[in-house]
Amino acid sequence: MTSFQPGMGQAYAEVIGDPIKHSKSPLIHGFWLKKLGILGDYRTQHVLAEGLADYFETRRNDPNWRGCNITIPHKIAALDHVTDPGGIRSSIGAINTVFRDEKGALVGTNTDAAGFFAPISEDEWAHRDAIVVGAGGAARAILFALAQADIGSVTILARSPLKAAALLSHFGLKGQVLKMDAPLPPAELLVNSSPLGMTGQPPLEIDLSPLPENAVVYDIVYSPLETQLLAQARNLGLDTVDGLDMLIGQAAFAFELLFGQAPPADCEDELRALLLK
Repeated sequence: MTSFQPGMGQAYAEVIGDPIKHSKSPLIHGFWLKKLGILGDYRTQHVLAEGLADYFETRRNDPNWRGCNITIPHKIAALDHVTDPGGIRSSIGAINTVFRDEKGALVGTNTDAAGFFAPISEDEWAHRDAIVVGAGGAARAILFALAQADIGSVTILARSPLKAAALLSHFGLKGQVLKMDAPLPPAELLVNSSPLGMTGQPPLEIDLSPLPENAVVYDIVYSPLETQLLAQARNLGLDTVDGLDMLIGQAAFAFELLFGQAPPADCEDELRALLLK
């Protein structure tokens, strides 16, 4: 990792995706840059699938570009444009962060898995059951984290049963694949890894009543923060984790890779208040 110090110049990083206007990443990284007194910027960049190769080719030759975070739908395709010394392609199979190493090479990695697990890491998940909604790039990081936690059975709700079954096999997980509208099994953890429920997307219509009273419902969607899924879970008295927890967690790992310093650890309440405005 190349260390970035204040005064080096107007370095910048970005978050790319399609759509991208909803992203709160610039607020998070901009907040940390200001707190640390780092001269730098963090921006959104709308990148279509057909423009992904050109994006990386252009940024590769820009010495001020520190790297980027990656959101829907580029987390898998971006692997084709970066180096992969950590073997992310064969493990998680998707990246959410690209940074320059000390030789200037663009390195792909994934901070989603650690960011996802941070809010629930104090609980013991070994041999407990989970449900994951979706089978895209975010689901890959979540399934990787659950496998590392020695989760029990995993049920994936997905539009593509073959794709979801392949993910279970890839991560060595036992479980089943169900259609999106299938009744839920009684699992202790439910995670929405899909964009359903996000602003501009169809709602996630799911009945949480089969879940046990000790279940945790975790929605990685953060726009809106109070999704229909979380509202239903709270009405049932279930514990919930909102999308800001994972967003801030994965951003903290990425920030150090992009700017060479860990984000300040004593101002999370102030950051959440900013994001909730």
